[in-house]
Amino acid sequence: MDWTLEVVVVPVSDIDRAVAFYADQVGFHIDHDTTIGDEARIVQLTPPGSGCSIVIGRGVVPEMAPGTLKGLQLVVPDVEAARDELVSRGVDVSDVTVLGQSPTPMPHPLDNVGFIFFDDPDGNSWAVQQISTRAKPSDDVVYGYPTGDLLDAEERGEVVLGGCVVGDRPEGP
Repeated sequence: MDWTLEVVVVPVSDIDRAVAFYADQVGFHIDHDTTIGDEARIVQLTPPGSGCSIVIGRGVVPEMAPGTLKGLQLVVPDVEAARDELVSRGVDVSDVTVLGQSPTPMPHPLDNVGFIFFDDPDGNSWAVQQISTRAKPSDDVVYGYPTGDLLDAEERGEVVLGGCVVGDRPEGP
């Protein structure tokens, strides 16, 4: 059974300002903007190509302090082009930052490790990561590692979690 993440509520102080930011500056599509009476409004926006949307609103979404959502992450095939697009739309976005190193050779040096960062007007923070190629599932590759490498790591006494070598196996019973 698939479990898909479809909606993330983003807490904002000004719905109209947030809609303008996410739609006009970041480029999200407005799926719907619904007002229910005088006290309730819900706006759903979706990043281009995404199966998950964000929802902002009042009266029908959980109460959270504006700006408290941190670490939302988008993935793009070209982080430099994404940065250029955001800058051209007036978003205050970081330079491209390389975080770590890819565990396997990738077609582009920024794949998996190239990031940019920005905040919405309330301070909710976003990361944008470059992934232009994803490993195809197969019996001999797990999360980008050849299974032989993982079996060798286990034989050496290293701990393998989720297809990643995460450290040495502790001594003991």
